[in-house]
Amino acid sequence: MSNTPGHPVPHEPRLTSLSHGGGCGCKIAPGVLSEILKGTSAMPIPPELLVGIETADDAAVYRLNDEQALIATTDFFMPIVDDPYDFGRIAATNAISDVYAMGGTPIMALALVGMPVNVLSTETIGKILDGGQSICREAGIPIAGGHTIDSVEPIYGLVALGLVHPKRVKRNADARVGDRLILGKPLGVGVLSAALKKDALSPEGYAQMIACTTQLNTPGPDLAALDGVHALTDITGFGLAGHVLEMARGCKAAVRIDMDRVPLLPGVRELAGAGMVTGASGRNWAAYGAEVRLGERLSKVDQALLSDPQTSGGLLVSCAAETVEEVLAVFARHGFAAATEVGEIVAAPDGGVRLLVD
Repeated sequence: MSNTPGHPVPHEPRLTSLSHGGGCGCKIAPGVLSEILKGTSAMPIPPELLVGIETADDAAVYRLNDEQALIATTDFFMPIVDDPYDFGRIAATNAISDVYAMGGTPIMALALVGMPVNVLSTETIGKILDGGQSICREAGIPIAGGHTIDSVEPIYGLVALGLVHPKRVKRNADARVGDRLILGKPLGVGVLSAALKKDALSPEGYAQMIACTTQLNTPGPDLAALDGVHALTDITGFGLAGHVLEMARGCKAAVRIDMDRVPLLPGVRELAGAGMVTGASGRNWAAYGAEVRLGERLSKVDQALLSDPQTSGGLLVSCAAETVEEVLAVFARHGFAAATEVGEIVAAPDGGVRLLVD
């Protein structure tokens, strides 16, 4: 199918017109999510559960034996693009990313499918699933089953399972003061998706968005094998600022980001300046902006970029200073040319601020 922006299947509605929000911008805002979870009952935690919900990490990890731990995660959302094949590819890449973000290797997936069957043809739904299967083939895993429902809005995603050595599990909470932060992919997917919905995205911009969101985060296991890598996560719906703050809270420290070094997709700053931002960006900032201190030279555009919801975003690595070059070499070997050192872990200042952006 064509990769022209906003290209729907003929005689059918645009996929994005059927959803109230697209991609990881559909996530419940972090403040609302925190309020919801606050009322849930605590459950006993077995010693085999190496990673649970305590630090809002990317996946659960359960130790099977001395050599293997099972990674289990799920992710699904409404369309971020109108091309059904591309939608399936993006959703699958995003779901599998959480396995890589724990330092693991995916082994299989289950499909989660909710479709308005009276609105979309079986051909369109089939192309969504085919897109997801193409990414799973690229990751070397089968889609071994799943579940389908008739839904008001189109929803697609995966349950992704993986394996990791228990000693190589990389949590988002184990960063150390003095660590350097390296971001694997450029930011701006939310901005580009907002432009797409307003018919303001060029074919080149669309191609950049698809290339970024369908690039599997395969460096994860190689990064986990480096002794100097202390923490890993991936940047998704809460934006760079939101996921950096999760890392900072987990290690009871703070993060300093150099905004000039943060990689952006081409044209994103200009589009954000023209008002092409998602509603999720504002909701994100409302939830955690009080923990962020922006330098005086930074603008509302910088704020929007920091809180821009990423769909299938890049890995964020916290590593010892002497490991930076090795980390960048791993990214380069896997084809991540935009990987960049963007900041460092610092001691938390007074006043509740955990992210300082210069």
